[in-house]
Amino acid sequence: MTSDSGARPPLDKARLAGTNPELLPDLTIEVVDELPSTNAAAAQRALEGGPDGLVVVAEHQSAGRGRLDRTWETPPGTAVTFSLLLRPTTPTRAWPWLPLLTGYAVDKALTSVGLEAGVKWPNDVLIGEKKVAGILVERIETPDGPAAVVGVGINVGLRSDELPVPHATSLEIELGRPVDRTDVLVAALNAIREAFDAWEAGGDLNGMRLADSYAAACVTVGRDVQVDLPDGSVLAGTATGIDPAGQLIVESDGVRRAVSAGDVVHVRAAE
Repeated sequence: MTSDSGARPPLDKARLAGTNPELLPDLTIEVVDELPSTNAAAAQRALEGGPDGLVVVAEHQSAGRGRLDRTWETPPGTAVTFSLLLRPTTPTRAWPWLPLLTGYAVDKALTSVGLEAGVKWPNDVLIGEKKVAGILVERIETPDGPAAVVGVGINVGLRSDELPVPHATSLEIELGRPVDRTDVLVAALNAIREAFDAWEAGGDLNGMRLADSYAAACVTVGRDVQVDLPDGSVLAGTATGIDPAGQLIVESDGVRRAVSAGDVVHVRAAE
C-alpha cells in the first residue's frame, strides 16, 4: 500500500477520454484537480444545458456533501469522487429509485472484484459493517426539464489512520493491496450507466426486477433497526423488506410501516 499521500498517482486522463472503448459511449468525463463539490459543479453544468451522461470528477473534493447535510472529505488522491448528470425520461414518480439504483450498481461493481459488499438502505455501500461508499442524488430544475445529479464517493486508498470515522473503510484496507482509482471509476460509472439505461428502457417489469435485485443486495433487510425519522421521532423494529416504491418496510409491535426517508442504524448483525 502507498505510504505517502503526496505520492499517490492521479487519475489516468487518457483512459478516461471519450475514445476509450473501456467506457460506455454515452459517458463524457471531465476531470478537475479540485472542487468544493462535484454535485454543485454538475448541477451548474445541468443549468447550462449539459448533456445526459456528463461526468464531473474531482481529484480532490474539499467540501463534499452527503445525505442529511453531512460533510464528506478525504485526503487528495485517496478516493473516487464524481457526479453523473442524468436526464431521465422515466416519470418523476419513479425517481425515488435513483439513489437505490445507484447504490445497487456501485455495490455490484465492488462485488465483481471480490469484495463482500452490500447496500445499507437507502444507498450507503458497506463492507461488513463499515462504510466504503456514499451517494447523494439531487433533482435539478433546468430550462431543458428536470435533471438528476448522481454524486458518488468511494474510499479507495485511505489508510486506517486516515479514515474520517471508526465505521469507515477503504478498498485498499479490505483487499490488502494497492487499488487503481481509474479502474474503480470506470467500473462504477459503467455499472451505474448500465443499470440506469436498463431501468429506463424496461418499464414496470424491469422496475420489479430492480426491486428484487436491490432487496437481495440490501443488508438492512432482516435486521433489527433504529430509524431516525425526519420529524425527529425514532422508529425501532425489524426491517422486513423493500416496497415497490423503494421504501423500507419496518415492522414494529406487529405493525408494518413504510419509511421513505431516515437515518438507519443496524442494531444487530443479520442471523
